[in-house]
Amino acid sequence: MIEGTPAPGTMDLDLPILMSFPEFLVPEDSVILSAGKPVTSSDSDPIIGELSYLTDGDKESGEGYFVELMPGTQWVQVDLEQSAEIYALVLWHFHSQERVYHDVIIQASNDPEFKSGVTTLFNNDYDNSSQLGKGHDSAYMESHYGLLVDGKGTEARYIRCYSNGNTANEMNHYIELEVHGLSK
Repeated sequence: MIEGTPAPGTMDLDLPILMSFPEFLVPEDSVILSAGKPVTSSDSDPIIGELSYLTDGDKESGEGYFVELMPGTQWVQVDLEQSAEIYALVLWHFHSQERVYHDVIIQASNDPEFKSGVTTLFNNDYDNSSQLGKGHDSAYMESHYGLLVDGKGTEARYIRCYSNGNTANEMNHYIELEVHGLSK
């Protein structure tokens, strides 16, 4: 398989590609709560990159801008350092090639272990292969505009983003996570 060639599967890859950054509404005094905040991961030793890339404001897709985690279901987690009202999230995986990431699940909680008080904001795991519940959100083609998710005013301190490989390879990539909201 040539890098970037979608792997065979059951997913329809004829997905629309965003042609402009989607508009989203947040309260006027909202800020990017995740900027410069600490990041942890299920993979304590990323193959490529540093976890701090996820909150550094860079959304480029070249070398030195992304984190690569091991195959299988992996997660990255941002600690907003205090509970906040979350109104929108924008997630970038890897967008220098057309690809779809599997089992993209975004959750919010005030529990750093995500054992209680968990709110799922996005879930496209259509077959529950990551064992976090069957999702009903649509698959999407990665683009430099990222994935926009409605935060619905959810109160949380921690944001956790899961993935389980992509149509180009089994690895999990993350470039940036912006969390827009209001500090409490």
